[in-house]
Amino acid sequence: MAEVITMPRLSDTMTEGKVAKWHKKVGDKVKEGDILAEIETDKAVQDFESEIEGTLLYVGVEEGNAAAVDSVLAIIGSEGEDISGLTGGAAPVAASEEKKEEPKAETAAAPEQTSAEVPAGVEVITMPRLSDTMTEGKVAKWHKNIGDTVKEGDLLAEIETDKAVQDFESEFNGVLLKQGVEEGDAAPVDTVLAIIGPAGTDISGVGAPKAASSSEKPTEQKTEAKAEEKAAPVANTTSADRVAISPLAKKMAQDKGVDINAVQGSGENGRIVKKDIENYQPSAKPAVSAPAASPAAQVALSFVEGEDTETPNSQVRNIIAKRLSESKFTAPHYYLMVEINMDKAIEARKEINSLPDTKISFNDMIIKATAIALRKHPQVNSSWAGDKIIHRGNINIGVAVAIPDGLVVPVLKNTDQMSYTQISAAVKDMAGRAKSKGLKANEMEGSTFSISNLGMFGIETFTSIINQPNSAILSVGAIIEKPIVKDGQIVVGNIMKLSLACDHRVVDGATGAQFLQTLKTYLESPLTLLL
Repeated sequence: MAEVITMPRLSDTMTEGKVAKWHKKVGDKVKEGDILAEIETDKAVQDFESEIEGTLLYVGVEEGNAAAVDSVLAIIGSEGEDISGLTGGAAPVAASEEKKEEPKAETAAAPEQTSAEVPAGVEVITMPRLSDTMTEGKVAKWHKNIGDTVKEGDLLAEIETDKAVQDFESEFNGVLLKQGVEEGDAAPVDTVLAIIGPAGTDISGVGAPKAASSSEKPTEQKTEAKAEEKAAPVANTTSADRVAISPLAKKMAQDKGVDINAVQGSGENGRIVKKDIENYQPSAKPAVSAPAASPAAQVALSFVEGEDTETPNSQVRNIIAKRLSESKFTAPHYYLMVEINMDKAIEARKEINSLPDTKISFNDMIIKATAIALRKHPQVNSSWAGDKIIHRGNINIGVAVAIPDGLVVPVLKNTDQMSYTQISAAVKDMAGRAKSKGLKANEMEGSTFSISNLGMFGIETFTSIINQPNSAILSVGAIIEKPIVKDGQIVVGNIMKLSLACDHRVVDGATGAQFLQTLKTYLESPLTLLL
């Protein structure tokens, strides 16, 4: 019997989803675990896998269109089965390829001309929309050069969006005949990115209307020469970067925050399968040196006396401004502050760092203590969802990192299960890649609590805006030597101030205070973390 598949709710704030791409067409066989479509939510584009086996009989949402959560996305059943009662007699959306092509063609300049000029077997690949806020993409790196053979699944290029740098894989077999965007250049979404087809095909007229609407590109001859110049090193990168993994295992890895590059595959030819993700035990990653960068959060600007200057906002800064404003004006913030005596934490850190190949920071210790404290106070690890509160089953801590364009928050998945050395290696790795825009989109999603540390700048105390959908954020100040009263005597102590911003809809004052008391105990007596 046919099964109706509805538009899934893939994030707690999602009200509708857009079908970025269908991976199956009407009439195709579908197995459990097959990727059915790519669904674009309000946060990211996610693979949507089928839980049902059968034939795809009906597509309820055209590629590129959006539909409300729980509306009909697709119907899967037996081949030839009558589904008119489920669709109200509507014809399958994807039954006619010509019908699908029409709306796509309208978005491109002079579409009829372009489609008529595409030779048989040639595929025109356009700049993909890799995030919900993306309007253009920059080619950070080409992994294939003109004349290279391309297989389905090969890494074609790295595309820099307004959020992260993402790998872009080919869905076609053939030879790369044209690069529509030079490495380091940007182009609007849906303009020509590349052309793939049989070797030697004349594509001189393909994509010309689109190219004319963008800024002047160098001639293909120049692009080809540039490609040949660097063909050798790029070829090595392609083979090294490609990870063989099943779609189901890939989805599980994303959900669990597992780095697939660190997983040993047990499938055919080293392919990563479901059981490899289920059995994976994370180990400490070697720290990656962060690229040399100024500690300042914003790009250094030259002062021009008597003259006002302007800097256009980057897409990243626009998104940061929008989300922080939404958080500040929708979540009723309140703040709790506490002083921590860090004397014992300083001693503990010295002992830990005396071990071979070990170097952790105070920030690593705070992250670990916070994660364990959240175990005891799950209400602080919760989110507001309108008519309900969602209590998160994992503790994923987001660590604020300053970048030239503003601020990003890479996420440590299952932080409470990580050791000091694992936290240290992960934070150094992600902070380094954040400053060079090397973070992937999924590495900045799924946080349940956030930490912002300005102690390294000498800031003693400050308050932060909650990173929604979190319900709290911890602000960490500098460790300052100051007089304190201990056993009735005035002595010198090392004091650090913490400030906790809470969403009063989820975290009551007493709950936030109890969480801070637990965190204070862990930091002032680090051995209690072992209990």
